[in-house]
Amino acid sequence: MNTQELARKKFLEDYRHIRHAEGRGSEQSGYYRALPESLPGDCNAQMWAMRAKTYSYFRNNILSSFEQTEKRRLSILDLGAGNCWLSNQLALRGHSVTAVDIFTDDRDGLGAARHYASSFKVIESDFDRLPVPDQSYDLAVFNASFHYSTDYLDTLTEVRRCLRPGGLFVILDSPMYRKKSHGLRMVEEKHATFKEKYGFRSDALPSIGFLDLPTVHSLASALAIEWHIFKPWYGWSWHWRPVKAFLANKRPPSRFWILTGGFQRP
Repeated sequence: MNTQELARKKFLEDYRHIRHAEGRGSEQSGYYRALPESLPGDCNAQMWAMRAKTYSYFRNNILSSFEQTEKRRLSILDLGAGNCWLSNQLALRGHSVTAVDIFTDDRDGLGAARHYASSFKVIESDFDRLPVPDQSYDLAVFNASFHYSTDYLDTLTEVRRCLRPGGLFVILDSPMYRKKSHGLRMVEEKHATFKEKYGFRSDALPSIGFLDLPTVHSLASALAIEWHIFKPWYGWSWHWRPVKAFLANKRPPSRFWILTGGFQRP
């Protein structure tokens, strides 16, 4: 086993430990089929409430519009599918879905696909070497996962290969900052928190961890991307977080904007 394989194995072990410690997953199929709505007693209900708002906005303002334009069954990549809840929702809408993740855990990874009645394909893979044919998908959705990339240019170059002309990619629930320095501070704070809480920094496998506006602009230039940024409403408490951080002399909190991108092909 080479160094990269060892790092991946260590990351997945750490990730599984953290996710299980956080109470992710269930033995009941009803838990998964309800997602992104949480069932009573779920210790991650607050997180799922945010995911539900993100999905609702995506469904109503982006996906529905794309469906109306295409007027056919879409072929969709769910990138960073986790327990496959989004793949299930998209399959229930009649689309052909491929769930992709490197985490195959039965409770919080691709193994949870067994709980759904809908049908979709499952692939164990990372983002940068997707085992799918060229120009075979209409839509690629990074499901709270884009920030796990180690190189955004490589990741989006691979997505461009997979998308058909006129295809769209969407970034959901990745931390977004106006300045790169704020994101770097967040990542360091996160690793320090993991070290204190779990005994390790959870950085065995490197990742960028966030998006920032300068990076978005540079990716647009490098790959001829036409970006659109959407700002879902998460409530007044979320809305006032930047003000509270400023008054407390803390770094600005992350934003969870939705980004869509299309490649301008020659």
